[in-house]
This record gives sequence, C-alpha cells and structure tokens, in this order.
Amino acid sequence: MSTIFKRTKILATLGPVTNSYEAVELLAKAGVNGFRLNFSHGTNEERDQQIQWVRDASKTMARPVAILQDLQGPKIRLGSLTEDVQVRAGDELILDNAAEHHDNVLPIQYNLAKKVQPGEPIYIFDGKVKTTVLEITSETAIKIRVENDGTLMSRKGINLPDTDFGGDILTEKDIADIHYGADKDIDFVALSFVQRAEDITNLRERLEALGSTARIIAKVETKAAIVPEALEEIVKASDGVMVARGDLAVEAGAEVVPIVQRRIIALCRRYGKLSIVATQMMASMVDNPEPTRAEVSDVASAVILGADAVMLSDETAMGSYPIETVQAMKRVILYTQENVPVAPMHEMSVAADKTMQNAICESAVALAEQLRVVAIVAETKSGATAANIASHRPNLPIISVTSSPRASQQLALSYANKSFVRPDGERAGLELAKELKLSGFLNDDNELSVVIVSGRQPGQIGATDTIRVRMLK
Repeated sequence: MSTIFKRTKILATLGPVTNSYEAVELLAKAGVNGFRLNFSHGTNEERDQQIQWVRDASKTMARPVAILQDLQGPKIRLGSLTEDVQVRAGDELILDNAAEHHDNVLPIQYNLAKKVQPGEPIYIFDGKVKTTVLEITSETAIKIRVENDGTLMSRKGINLPDTDFGGDILTEKDIADIHYGADKDIDFVALSFVQRAEDITNLRERLEALGSTARIIAKVETKAAIVPEALEEIVKASDGVMVARGDLAVEAGAEVVPIVQRRIIALCRRYGKLSIVATQMMASMVDNPEPTRAEVSDVASAVILGADAVMLSDETAMGSYPIETVQAMKRVILYTQENVPVAPMHEMSVAADKTMQNAICESAVALAEQLRVVAIVAETKSGATAANIASHRPNLPIISVTSSPRASQQLALSYANKSFVRPDGERAGLELAKELKLSGFLNDDNELSVVIVSGRQPGQIGATDTIRVRMLK
C-alpha cells in the first residue's frame, strides 16, 4: 500500500481546549477516527455545535468519523461542602441526599439509602478515603465509618464496589440524554457503570423504542461486571466494550486492570464486538509535549492485544497538547503494527457462533493472507460482515462498502476498517477497489489483487455467502 494506514483506531474526547471547528478538524487530520462527547459536562446546545463540527470535518476530509455519546450514569459525588473536611480513621459521618453540609453531615448527589447495605465499603475521592457503611439512618441518609486519614472536598466522586444497583443504573439525566441523542446524529451510546447484561438490554429497548440506530458500548468499570460469567454475557449483549480503567482500578484494584483488559479484548474478538481501551493512555501529555515510556508501552500493548480503538480523555479535552498527543499515539500504533503481529488469542479468537457468515469471513482472511492481496473488500449493509472480518485481525486493510452512512460511521472505529458509502450493487466492492487503485490509496502494481466478500443479494442484511479474488487491472 502507498498510504500509511493504522489498524487500531483513535477515539478522542472533546472538551474546553478543543471546543471549536478548527480543533475538531485538526484532531481528525492528526489521526482521530471518532469523537467522544462526555455527557457528564456541558449543555445540549454545545453538543449540537460539536456534532455539526464533527460532521463538517468528516465532509471536508471525505472520510467517516464516529460520534460516541458517553452517558454519565450513576456517577455518585459529594455535594457542595462549606469547606474541605479533614477526616481521621474512626470518624463517623452521615451522607445525606436531602441535607446541606453541617457538622458531620455531608450532602451527596444520589440517594444511597435505598441501595447500600451495612458492611459495604464506600470509597471517596478516587479511593483516597475508604469508609464502611454502618447503618441506614433515614430514607435519605446513611452512617459511615472512616477507615483512614484524609481530606474530603466538594463534588468528589464516590465508588461502591460491592453495592448492587439492581438494574437501576440509568439516572433521570441519562434518560433525558438518551432522548436527546436519539434525535441527533449519534453512532454509539456508551453506558456507564454496567453491572450485568440486563443493563444493556434495558438500554437497547429504550433506543429501539426511540428509533435510534446507535450501537451500545458497555463501559466495564464495576466489580460486578468483571466476574467472568457476567463479563462474557455483557460482551455478548453489547455492540462493544470500553475498558474504563479509572473507576475500575478504584472499584476492583489497580492490579486487576491489565488482566481484565486482556480478557475483554479477547472476548470482543471472539464475539466480533468493538473493544476500546480508555483512561490515562497518554495522561502525562496533559502537561507535557512528549509521552512517558510507560505510556508508549501501554498504547503498544493495547495494539498488540488487538484492541479496536484506544481512547484519549483529558489529553484532548483539557490538555495543553491535544494535537501532539494524537500524533504521538498514531506513531506508536503504526510502529507497533508494522513490527509486531497481533497476539493470537488461541481458543478465544475462534468465532463463537458457527454461522455461515463467520465461516466465510474467517476463510476470506486466511485466503487474503495466503495470496498476499493488498486488501479485503467487504460489501456490507449493516457493517456486521466488516466487523466479523475485523475480529480475525488481518494484517491488511479492510475496505468496507455500504449504502448506509450510519454503518460507515460506526465502522470508523472498527479494527483495520476504511469504510465508504456507495449504492448497493453486484459490482460495488470491485468498482470501489478500482477507484482506490486509481486514487493511489492502493498501490498501482499491475498485478494488484483483492479478496471481495459479498452476498448474492446486495443490500440485504445477513446474506453474505461469497468470496471472490479479483485482479485490479
């Protein structure tokens, strides 16, 4: 190929320092394939503008760019304190959803009285202060005991690793945001603090009732979600999984995160789902123009494991070097993919569903690599065929052609996929491949060949049944 093409994609978060069309376009040109809109902050008016900027930049560059709506979820925080509170081991405090700060009573932005049980741990301020639930003191308040010395500040986050939210993880704000997103050009909805597969099912029912075609990304960041049986069911129920390493480290322990990350990527490959590795991938670049060696290694490890995408949060939302961060991440991805093959997952990499489509896609990848073609061309309506091919992690581009703009945008985050919108037709894939050869994206060698995966009925979902090898003359 004459064009440098990264197979692991980059998802970047928009924020104060990138809240302009110019910034969005520069990020996309630097290598961003999708933008995360963090619904924990900002207004719908700001979202309207950001969505328009992303779509305008996409048109300018003539390539699809994904938009991910990240729901806040039950992100529980302290309320406003009159001053910072110094606590010592053994102190007893009241967390009350209906009170102002006074004496040992601290306001909290969520009613925990209906959720927690005595004996359960509660971590405050990113785990800096550990406490234990002593009793439920009223319909809105609980008493906790402090287990270590520390400082509490206004609106600091709270984690409850052992608390079962009983399927009630969508807040009123989330529901309002879901309704907003259903009317907008949103490709993915990320569900925060998933505990079980039913959480995904509930959200899917809401989206379908609203007529939304957005795909669901389950954010794995709770202790309940990483139980092996629960995790596999979550992967199967979702369209993709984000390894939300920040809260996961607080809830389950930092030492757990690398193993869970590996397991999630493997399961996503097995079931043909999107995998996104997130949180602090290039955190030092919030303040510095170069990443640390540990951060470079972190990104490279995600690439070697076969993650579909790696995500930037504060680095592009509020950092001093957002463009440089994306450029650095892209360099790491390209160097790694060209020098180390994606790690085999043994039995985990074998497709879980023995369907004809899976067999066709697996065979197409094997044939493409054996014949050393320059690309696999996937004719796909919903994007499922292209995603299935991607799950086998070929070491060459997947050129996807679809008549659905939504599917094309969703494939922007899928491993090795470069997607195009074209009318359905029996020669859609072949004509696109010829077009890409003429444009120079594909090498102009006269002996150039591609593997084309398609169906006898173009445009019909689930009809993939054909593999062809074609020479591009």
